[in-house]
Amino acid sequence: MKTLTEAAIIESWQKNVQPWITAIHNAEIATRIQVTNQAIIDAITKPSPKAVLDVGCGEGWLVRELIPKGIDALGIDVIPEFIESASKQKVGRFKVLPYEETSHHQLKEKFDVVVCNFSLLGETSVNILFQQIPALLNDKGVFIVQTIHPIMACGNNKYEDGWREGSWAGFNENFTSPAPWYFRTIKSWKALFDANGFKLSKINEPINPITNEPASILFFGELDS
Repeated sequence: MKTLTEAAIIESWQKNVQPWITAIHNAEIATRIQVTNQAIIDAITKPSPKAVLDVGCGEGWLVRELIPKGIDALGIDVIPEFIESASKQKVGRFKVLPYEETSHHQLKEKFDVVVCNFSLLGETSVNILFQQIPALLNDKGVFIVQTIHPIMACGNNKYEDGWREGSWAGFNENFTSPAPWYFRTIKSWKALFDANGFKLSKINEPINPITNEPASILFFGELDS
């Protein structure tokens, strides 16, 4: 994959649907099992929401975790094969929907929590999505984003916004054509929330117990009344 674009992200995930489903089913991603899965579940459930929207839900694992807790959860994703797989489990609701079309007009419902769990890889698509989130939240609703910690993900590159080559390092050999992604500094993430009417009520940095380094970063956005 030679270009670093939004289209290349979708192309990569279309190629890696089955490897990803298998990796999740077999619990192959260590940091998710050790830290980040529980971190996002705890973040969502703490405010006791009745309705949650999972944006970029993939194969639907998070929705299936929330339903038994009495939460009405809807998962959306741009990849039809992910939604097909998730729907077959018959737990929760799922819909094929691109980020650029995610809106109250399309979904015709509001949520107590909107969550993006390691699902914000693009530039323009993410900017458009952020603009639509306020209309999807109920009063006192929370927008939660868990993503790769920018400090840990920067590597040898300059600590500045920009497109980066993707990698499947740490994944099995069945994964191909890694998705590019748009790197944002912590300052830029904060600015993105601020520009769309959110105040950051909290930022969490879950620590990997094996490395004692941040496994991710979580942003909690509340509408600035």
